[in-house]
Amino acid sequence: MCGIVGELLFTPGAPDMRAVERMMASVEHRGPDDGGMWSRQWAAFGHHRLAIIDLSERGSQPMTDENLGLTVVFNGCIYNHHELREELRDEFEFTSESDTEAILKAYAKWGEDFADHLYGMFAIAIFDERRNRVVFARDRLGIKPLYFTRNDGRLRFASTLPALIAGGGVDTTLDPIGLHHYLSWHSIVPAPRTILRGAEKLPPATVRVVESDGRTRDRVYWSADYRRDASRSEWDTDDWIEALHMTLSAAVKRRLVSHVPVGVLLSGGLDSSLIVALLNELGVEGLQTFSIGFDSIGERQGDEFAYSDLIAKHFDTDHHRLHIPGDDLPSAVPHVIESMSEPMASHDVAAFYLLAEAVSEHVKVVQTGQGADELFAGYGYHQPLADASRLHALDLFTASFRDRSHDELREILEAEHVGETDVSMKLLEEQFADLATDTAVDAVLGLDTHTFMPDDPVKRVDNMTMAWGLEARVPFLDHELVELAAQCPPELKTMQGGKGLLKELGRRMLPHEVVDRPKGYFPVPGFTELRGEVLDMVGDVLTSRAARDRGVFRGSYVDELLSNPNGHNTPAGSNPLWSIAVLEMWLQRHLVGS
Repeated sequence: MCGIVGELLFTPGAPDMRAVERMMASVEHRGPDDGGMWSRQWAAFGHHRLAIIDLSERGSQPMTDENLGLTVVFNGCIYNHHELREELRDEFEFTSESDTEAILKAYAKWGEDFADHLYGMFAIAIFDERRNRVVFARDRLGIKPLYFTRNDGRLRFASTLPALIAGGGVDTTLDPIGLHHYLSWHSIVPAPRTILRGAEKLPPATVRVVESDGRTRDRVYWSADYRRDASRSEWDTDDWIEALHMTLSAAVKRRLVSHVPVGVLLSGGLDSSLIVALLNELGVEGLQTFSIGFDSIGERQGDEFAYSDLIAKHFDTDHHRLHIPGDDLPSAVPHVIESMSEPMASHDVAAFYLLAEAVSEHVKVVQTGQGADELFAGYGYHQPLADASRLHALDLFTASFRDRSHDELREILEAEHVGETDVSMKLLEEQFADLATDTAVDAVLGLDTHTFMPDDPVKRVDNMTMAWGLEARVPFLDHELVELAAQCPPELKTMQGGKGLLKELGRRMLPHEVVDRPKGYFPVPGFTELRGEVLDMVGDVLTSRAARDRGVFRGSYVDELLSNPNGHNTPAGSNPLWSIAVLEMWLQRHLVGS
């Protein structure tokens, strides 16, 4: 797990190494163990390393194989690097035990198709000296981020958007389409767009080839098939449970690949509890588990320790209860905002930040349960889809997921920040049309998994854990498990109020109190309702001179929200005041102009 940056120059001259150094400084928190730079011809790479696999200098990056004419920087982990090493050992000589070197050999063997052979999470840049090109790749589910900016005959890339800004030369005006998405979908801006006009993201499951003259082409190398497979047409529920058990167990086992201990973020919910159970089944001993809790406010419970304690005791883990006093929340906000690669308004972002801070004192790698709800219909808005036709999927999804309509955005934004077209609805219509699915459930789960999830829970976990040099691995986003879930009949996913198939597996492995509990969310009472110091902070930033000069929101709208800070929740339950405050705080923190 690391931070990567670089510059490609398409005009005569040499890459700007001072800009690369500034970008490197911005991603140092992602890789505090080591750092290095490399430059040749028209390309320059920088890397900060979190040492997880091959802790020696042989695993350092940028990594060059002079015999092959290849140099690589990468962020992530290749879980099948041992298998790749065995497959390629007769053809190539290996000089390290690192997964980085396996990437170089895989590219030398398969060229632009190399990503098809990688199991893991990754953002990769490879300089191919012989072909005079740079090849980028991002993992299938977009777990690892990769941002680009291009101007003045050069392209820069980085693991975070603030790193690109630090390099300079980025058009930092707000992208009106990105802003429309942010305000429509509780701060989600799907790839390739970002909140800024001058930056983009490489979409998941994409290989991008950039030639020395600047020509660029993309290839999407993977997608999940949501249409039923005839070979499984005779499967009953037990068959699906067994397949889920085997595939999820393999995913959890893969994510043990490490030269340092691997822990688990244990919320006490079904998903993380299943990970603990499977690790126990695999014979892992001395497993460290971590749960976080906050002070309760009124009737809002601040922790779920009763459930996490139950799992820890049941499987005899080395459990750590991490209680965060309520007084720590306001002081953490500026650091949380600074750690966001893009503004993210989910109230549990701060919780992940504080959890990662505490966990990083014990381990460098954890497994976590993100992704299960998107794969197995775990959210409330999935349930009405069970009896709906494919034709009604878009309307049902929009009614429960969208924060604001286009007409509402035109009322709250200043005119120059919103156009005549409902660009967010247009994107949804295009996505639903492109998804080859027969049912409403599969259409929405496909949209959740491949469009929204990389820029909501996945980005949230990556940003907040990497702020503390903590690597988070997500077995539910193993691409083979995603493929199995896509094939699973919708009724097995939506039964029992959602995640029915997972619950049935849980009943075979977990205490029933955990399986049959009401669905929980990361409890952060201090952000669920805005009050006290946090509310004062929100008011100060939204009425500041910088916010007024930026002129994004109509003053009357801001005044209305501030007058009743907890009385305007969206259909999805988010607080619109917090979402616009996070946007403005992020813009001010990263010195972005209007």
